Amino acid sequence: MSQLHKKFTDAQVKELFARYCKSEIPRRYIQEVLGIEERRFFALIKRYRKNPHTFSIEYQRREPTHQISAQTEKAILRELAIEKKIIEDKENPVHRYNYSYIKDRLVENHERSVSLSTIIDRAQKHGFYLKRTKHAAHDREVLTHYAGELIQHDASLHLWAPAAREKWSLITSLDDHSRFLLYAELLRRESSWAHIFALQSVFLKYGFPFSYYVDSHSIFRFVQGRDSIWRDHHKLTDEVNPQWKMVLQDCGVKVIYALSPQAKGKIERPYQWLQDRLVRTCVRDNTTDIRRARTFLRQEVNRYNFRQVHSTTLEIPYFRLQKALREKRSLFRQF
Repeated sequence: MSQLHKKFTDAQVKELFARYCKSEIPRRYIQEVLGIEERRFFALIKRYRKNPHTFSIEYQRREPTHQISAQTEKAILRELAIEKKIIEDKENPVHRYNYSYIKDRLVENHERSVSLSTIIDRAQKHGFYLKRTKHAAHDREVLTHYAGELIQHDASLHLWAPAAREKWSLITSLDDHSRFLLYAELLRRESSWAHIFALQSVFLKYGFPFSYYVDSHSIFRFVQGRDSIWRDHHKLTDEVNPQWKMVLQDCGVKVIYALSPQAKGKIERPYQWLQDRLVRTCVRDNTTDIRRARTFLRQEVNRYNFRQVHSTTLEIPYFRLQKALREKRSLFRQF
């Protein structure tokens, strides 16, 4: 059971419940935001309706703690042991424990709801714990005010399924304002056509955005001195347009190039999130087929878009995107 008093104030929860009672917000949205199950939602809303003025979530502090069952304890330790085995295998690109991932697996695979603090407590007591390395803070501000104003687009060649013994490319397109993943696909080989197909998928479903934000990969940009096909020195950087850029120009979509890898930080965060969870799932499943890996990818993208509260926006990407569309804050143009 999540500890609401550590994440929300009484006023915040009361406002959500008040709007629910007025039929302004659906129940599913409140459950996603608060991170609670349907049974707990109805228990809380019952208490709120009984006396809205004295309603408080602070009562959770005074509730006696209940010990988890022996079966749940075994399930936690079993998942932690699998995590340790994955981390210790140097061939796997996973180097730390992900307790949130274990929490989700306990619910989905074992039908056991356990708090994150309980899992961390068992991990520390049984040696399934690694001290986190401190990294420099990265500025991840939202720089856009409109949906479709800037689409972060990139590809990552990675060992997504270690048992497959081959690296696959993950191509993604992300709306900067909402952080909603508009497109995500695993491919055996990255190509210009694969990126053009990604454009087609986004344009047909969401419309033409205002701009695309990419790095200086040869698929996206001609750079004199690097791309040898025009080494007659009559063509300078950007005087030759790759096919991908031609498509965007024909569609009236602006292209913006990142000047450094650090500038691509926003798109890197979803990659890290997907990499961390997708690799773990593929290792547990012993996945060798890219088609099965794509199934797991769709599940994680669905979780990211519709269930995960983004650490920067503090909103679920889908609801943030829909809010922008309702408020007419969108630069997507109909195809």
